[in-house]
Amino acid sequence: MATDETASTREENDVVVVGGGPAGCSAAVFAARYGFDTVVFDRGRSSIRRCGYLENYLGFPGGIDIDAFYSLMHDHVDAAGGTVVAEIVESVARDEDEGDFTVETQDGTVVRTPRVVAATKYDVDYLAGLDEEMLEPDGHGGTELDPSYPDAEGATPVEGLYVAGPLSGVDDQAIVAAGHGARVGGRLVADARRDDGYWDAVATYYDWVRRDASLTDEWRGRDPWRDHFDAHLSPDGDEYDPAHVERVREAYIDERMAKYATESEIARRTEAGTDRLVASLGADRLLDAIDDDRIRAYLDD
Repeated sequence: MATDETASTREENDVVVVGGGPAGCSAAVFAARYGFDTVVFDRGRSSIRRCGYLENYLGFPGGIDIDAFYSLMHDHVDAAGGTVVAEIVESVARDEDEGDFTVETQDGTVVRTPRVVAATKYDVDYLAGLDEEMLEPDGHGGTELDPSYPDAEGATPVEGLYVAGPLSGVDDQAIVAAGHGARVGGRLVADARRDDGYWDAVATYYDWVRRDASLTDEWRGRDPWRDHFDAHLSPDGDEYDPAHVERVREAYIDERMAKYATESEIARRTEAGTDRLVASLGADRLLDAIDDDRIRAYLDD
């Protein structure tokens, strides 16, 4: 697993995710793949750990045991460039002058960050110091997050704070939580791009890979992309100076053109992805499965 059991005190991360379940890891993958220095803290009570066996997560037709699923989630964060740390977050505070958050764990790690994703289902008291209006009595002597506090994409009235998964009121199913985490991660990236001067039409970042063969000759040069941008994506009015618009346009074109992969690159990624999956699940475990009489019978057929 990609878990740092002895994390030292950190000074700063671009994104801190509290909770390493499906919602938190999904948000972290989207943030890390964009290039944000992302850390996930995960050592609290976990609802997914209470699942005996996961049978309705798309892509696992025979289901998957929870330990393997947990390892795959955390390894995906690691592969994307993030870090999973086995520590419990005790508090999140905001420096109103600088706008950053200070995240402290029970083990003494202190992180400063401009963006926090709360992705825990339980134990929301670590958010109490941010806004007294976000929490409400849970009817059992504790507190819970007001489900109306975040919007559908997880953004909250506290700038830089996002909420993902069941904590925000979405359905308590692993695949639903993961989907919402991805949506929150996308919103976080879009907001960061807006802060960097991207307007709404180009704030969304598309994290996908397309086949180079699908790119027609017309679109292999930059001029058609520039024409498309100028016709459909340029900002209205004169809010941005021409040099700024050109900077955003060229960066947008770089992003789009970088998403096309050749057949050889796709083959390389396919092989690397398979190797990573084997490493995550464990070669010994897979070999044991191949030695199983049932698997042998299936292969013989």
